[in-house]
Amino acid sequence: MPTTISDKPVQKYDAYTATDYRIWRLLAQRQTEALKPVAAAEYLRCLNELYPILSPEHPPRFSDLSRALREAHGWSIEVVKGFLPVDEFFALLSRRRFCSSTWLRNENQLDYLEEPDMFHDIFGHIPLYLNKNYADFAQQLGALGVKYAGDEHKITKLQRLYWFTIEFGVMRQRGELKVYGAGICSSPQETKHIFENKEVQVVDFDLDQVMAQEFVIDKVQMKYFAIDSFASLYSAVDALAERWG
Repeated sequence: MPTTISDKPVQKYDAYTATDYRIWRLLAQRQTEALKPVAAAEYLRCLNELYPILSPEHPPRFSDLSRALREAHGWSIEVVKGFLPVDEFFALLSRRRFCSSTWLRNENQLDYLEEPDMFHDIFGHIPLYLNKNYADFAQQLGALGVKYAGDEHKITKLQRLYWFTIEFGVMRQRGELKVYGAGICSSPQETKHIFENKEVQVVDFDLDQVMAQEFVIDKVQMKYFAIDSFASLYSAVDALAERWG
């Protein structure tokens, strides 16, 4: 049965408790400090531009965030209850909608949780949608997912491209490794791991290698693909769209 307007999940902002505010503040303050020396300049710039809508002081109000995103490049936040089927997820991206849950982890999950919560979805993902090349890349990736929804082989390739860019993307800026993927930017564990684990492998981004690289979702990453700019990332997915026809 189709979801009716009344059934559609929404953010109930007044339901956030004092504990939610405290947890959000702790997570946002801690991760903002951790990212200052290691995050891509664009991520830090976009995070700053969203202040005070996206701030350590309070959980974000999605209506305000969506307004800022629409004014920038036509994106908005789509509230969801949990994981979406891949075809629905790509369909949202193709329409410039990024899905987010509204629940926040508890005090026993500050460093790790299995299912993405609002902190991951918003603090990790949302800032870069103020960057045009990144925003266009995500939309094009979603459009390809819609176009090839019945092709399991191509969908798997697109999922890998999403994973190694939007979730766990890194880049080189002025000779230094920087992070921009939401899975890193929202996780103290991942942020430390990529720079402290000597077994981590970082290679130059190659579209075909990325789409051939398998991944697991329940372990820290051991291989990353470094881009040189978001413009080149968009060019890669644009070239893929032309190649696949």
